[in-house]
Amino acid sequence: MQLACNAHTICDSELRPLGTGLYPVISIINHSCLPNAVLVFEGRLGVVRAVQHIPKGAEVLISYIETAGSTMTRQKALKEQYLFTCTCPRCIKLVQFEDIKESSILEGYRCKDERCSGFLLRDSDDRGFTCQQCGLFKSMEEIKTKASEIKALSNILTSMSSGNNQKVLSIYKKIEKLQRNLCHPFSISLMQTRDKLIKILMEVEDWREALAYCRLTIPVYQRVYPGFHPLLGLQHYTCGKLEWLLGETENAIKSLTKAVDILRITHGTNSLFMKELLMKLEEARAEASYKPSLQD
Repeated sequence: MQLACNAHTICDSELRPLGTGLYPVISIINHSCLPNAVLVFEGRLGVVRAVQHIPKGAEVLISYIETAGSTMTRQKALKEQYLFTCTCPRCIKLVQFEDIKESSILEGYRCKDERCSGFLLRDSDDRGFTCQQCGLFKSMEEIKTKASEIKALSNILTSMSSGNNQKVLSIYKKIEKLQRNLCHPFSISLMQTRDKLIKILMEVEDWREALAYCRLTIPVYQRVYPGFHPLLGLQHYTCGKLEWLLGETENAIKSLTKAVDILRITHGTNSLFMKELLMKLEEARAEASYKPSLQD
């Protein structure tokens, strides 16, 4: 148990897990759901970088878990994995109205009116949920029906063998459609389904549709992660790569610039990954300046 609590998942530059390692010095850094630093890996080397100004004498804090989620979800993960209860500024708001609202947006349901972005709260009689913005009621039966359809499709995915990308893609699209109807637009589960769709669509080289889903995830990433979070930077990077591939050079420059602005803070500028990213941005800028001269 002590090993599990102090071990760190070693990831590549794009935060894909590669293995587990023990880093005694890094293990003494405490957790916060509002961290002022981030842990990244350069090969086997663990590097902790500040993502905001840390005053002299202030504690350096990193996040041990995925912070995109409600306070209850984060607390549960920390209790199960690390055996402690977080008391960071974000967690002490548990059960306060703002925290309940955030939980309802990230892990709750959408209003029946698709034009409304309000969040839903459970009625006292437990018959359903009411939108706190427009007052529309959504019955528990309607929610349970959609949730059971999603669960049934998820069970099919679990039972399927790997390699059937088109079938898997079809099922994930059905899940995404159901979640769009059930979940709040900023739902974490909807974002995660779209991330899976992006990955599969890129594998089957459907770049246009992959880009469409990637663009849908960006506003959610911007909401659930702080400004200098590596996952937000990497999502801008994915968007930029797809835009450049599809000939949308100006959009690619904007996305890659946003990626660089974040990832140069979280990853530094000396890694091979960052050098390649900076090179892509320079090539995109050169291409954009070259195109007008071809039209003259």
